Amino acid sequence: MPTAPATDHPLLSEVIAAVEEASAKVLSIYRGGFTVRAKSDSSPVTEADVAAERILLPRLAALLPNVPAISEEAQAEADALSTGGTRFWLIDPLDGTKEFVDKRDDFTVNVALVENGRPVLGVVSAPAHGLLFTAAGPGTARRGAIGGASQPISARVPPAAGIVVLTSRSHESSRRVSDYLDGTLVTEHQLIGSSLKFCRIAEGTADLYPRFGETSEWDTAAGHAVLEAAGGSVTCLDGSPLRYGKPRFLNTGFIARGRTAS
Repeated sequence: MPTAPATDHPLLSEVIAAVEEASAKVLSIYRGGFTVRAKSDSSPVTEADVAAERILLPRLAALLPNVPAISEEAQAEADALSTGGTRFWLIDPLDGTKEFVDKRDDFTVNVALVENGRPVLGVVSAPAHGLLFTAAGPGTARRGAIGGASQPISARVPPAAGIVVLTSRSHESSRRVSDYLDGTLVTEHQLIGSSLKFCRIAEGTADLYPRFGETSEWDTAAGHAVLEAAGGSVTCLDGSPLRYGKPRFLNTGFIARGRTAS
């Protein structure tokens, strides 16, 4: 039976509350009317991105006053970033803005706490699906309803009959993915936007998410925390662990997967 969220980490319940508040605001804008403008890199931004960030930044600053919060929209405005240390928040107030704009439900709100290059806490909400994924260390990954009960989740070992592969609808090169999967038995290939891909692997309904293009660290950190807590992994293309706090907070490619067969 579902149970209340596990909040052993001293900050997790407060982060969940902040993400749920931001998610409610995002969903109200999604269901109503909204305008879209282009950022300096031509990517879209909506009032939902800005409204969610305005909720999250002060809430997180109150939790850890001396810990920097690195957010997609804040950095876009400031055009410069500095972590100021080895402990910092990574925030994507609306991951999958293109999904949001096109009225596809696979957008998320993401918050992660990074310590010494690793995401040690992650909360991912999918407001249009009413889902919340949380984690704060090995074995703590959970899935539940926003504002409701949750239950533990665990990544699966790839099925012998073939794997489910997830890739981005908007960004991935189909040729690069096809080359990578050559010789792999694939039963299904799904196109999904946002960090929801990490969460689908964490809950055991998919197996692999290869990403060869660049992403920002706030795109991946919260989902990474959830997947790793569920027994999966996220590595660079060379097999080394994906770390955080890199120059320009940029990932140059990674492989997210479920459990490996023993």
